[in-house]
Amino acid sequence: MDFQEEELASSSSSIADTKFDITIGHIEDIIMEDEFQDLQQKFLEKYYKEFDDSEENKFIYTDIHQEYINLVEKFIEEELTRRMQGFCMSEFSKQLVKRKEELEGEIFEMLLTFSDFMAFKEMFLDYRASQEGTTIDLSEGLVITPLAKTVGGSSCEDTPLEPPPKKRNSPRKENSKK
Repeated sequence: MDFQEEELASSSSSIADTKFDITIGHIEDIIMEDEFQDLQQKFLEKYYKEFDDSEENKFIYTDIHQEYINLVEKFIEEELTRRMQGFCMSEFSKQLVKRKEELEGEIFEMLLTFSDFMAFKEMFLDYRASQEGTTIDLSEGLVITPLAKTVGGSSCEDTPLEPPPKKRNSPRKENSKK
């Protein structure tokens, strides 16, 4: 590969990266908006009681998953098409699959619910646990321990807390011209 071919490959790669990043930015905006939140909330509310934490998956899960894909993916695709001229969902989906290993965060977990059934099921199980109050409260077992007992050479426990000193108004110096 000569320099021009390498430069062209690098340029098209960075264009694809930029387009992908812009698309992700729009998706972040979309999923934070009330319209999407309501859509997803209603869907979760409609079906969460169907899901249980057993190893065996029910046949109805497949139908619910397909309905979710049709509903949510269609909504996101329509929003992206409205916001981005020339947006192509199949092209974006290919990029998403290519980058699956390097992506993390809430948005990618949500996007994985389209293609990864187990991520989809986990979303429903989490929602069900939160609705039924069976989530695990990890704060009960957390203990915060300071790494150092002293600050500035003295023990923190021995140093009384005092309010900061009040600022005094300094007298104004008058400029006298003689």
